[in-house]
Amino acid sequence: MLARHFGFCYGVENAIEISYRAIQENPDKKVYLLSQMIHNQEVNNDLQSQGIRFIMDTDGSQLIPWDAIDKEDIVIIPAFGTTLEIENLLLEKKIEVQKYNTTCPFVEKVWNRAEKLGKENHTVIIHGKPKHEETRATFSHSAKNAHTVIVTDMDEAIELSNFILDSKSKSEFYEAFKGKYSDGFDPELHFNSVGVVNQTTMLATETQAIADFFKEVMAKKHSGQELKNHFADTRDTLCYATNDNQEATYELLNTNADLAIVVGGYNSSNTSHIVELCERKFKTFFINSDTEIKSLNEIHHFNYPLKTKEITYSFIPEKTSLVVVLTSGASCPDTLVDRVILRLLDFFPKAKSVEEAIAGF
Repeated sequence: MLARHFGFCYGVENAIEISYRAIQENPDKKVYLLSQMIHNQEVNNDLQSQGIRFIMDTDGSQLIPWDAIDKEDIVIIPAFGTTLEIENLLLEKKIEVQKYNTTCPFVEKVWNRAEKLGKENHTVIIHGKPKHEETRATFSHSAKNAHTVIVTDMDEAIELSNFILDSKSKSEFYEAFKGKYSDGFDPELHFNSVGVVNQTTMLATETQAIADFFKEVMAKKHSGQELKNHFADTRDTLCYATNDNQEATYELLNTNADLAIVVGGYNSSNTSHIVELCERKFKTFFINSDTEIKSLNEIHHFNYPLKTKEITYSFIPEKTSLVVVLTSGASCPDTLVDRVILRLLDFFPKAKSVEEAIAGF
């Protein structure tokens, strides 16, 4: 059972196309990526095999010192975008940052929304993962125009509400949200009005629930006053592909399957949320490629909450007729899904070939 919508989105396709163009157009120059192009090992390995080097890892730790990079080099900005601090550093080095800037337009849409909120004197609450490249970039752009704070999930949203409603002290805020608020943030002053934006790959229902929650919190804080003056009722800033992938996954939950397999990079945020949805109904295996399926009786997969690799034996039920749900994240090439299908078919010699099955439609 394939999801109606899965795999590469426009932003990823565009970023990869620009990256390969940068390689082709600059055969005699050093070509760098700020960090992983997307969270998929197949794509990143291929780019590295063609000579591209990563300046930082996904957590922002430096792999290549800035002093080793000069104005003659090519630097590609990945689909997640980058911080204003890094962009300014590149400009100071006289590196052309726009020629090979692959920032997804949906990420830029979030930045524009945050800028608008800031100019309207709203504090921006970002629903995202603080260490994720995209959230770090969004935080940087938002903090230029607005007081900004990050919440990872509903638990942190509830914790933040304690400071909005003055039930916890300023010192407790600085401890609880260390590294997640902008310079000069004062919880006693900067929660008069708020608006919510998100990392584009978060779970849509959770972002909406968090926004609705803060709307209720602000109504309680400013009882009797016009809510529109204290809460910016922004629309969800999820990208269309993430939304489509999640909606298609919800449809898969209406099927009766024996197991689910989700294909994608283990550090992919949007893929992890698809896994989360599938696990609501199915025994789910999160793999990064067909090579993780070792045999009919052994699969190597990723436990995303624990960030650990696991091995499950006898993962395929002993049935003549097997139903498998299969989907992938927005940063996963379709070829990987194809290879997973073919790998599963290896275990069922009497099954129809893919060509025969497609001909039946």
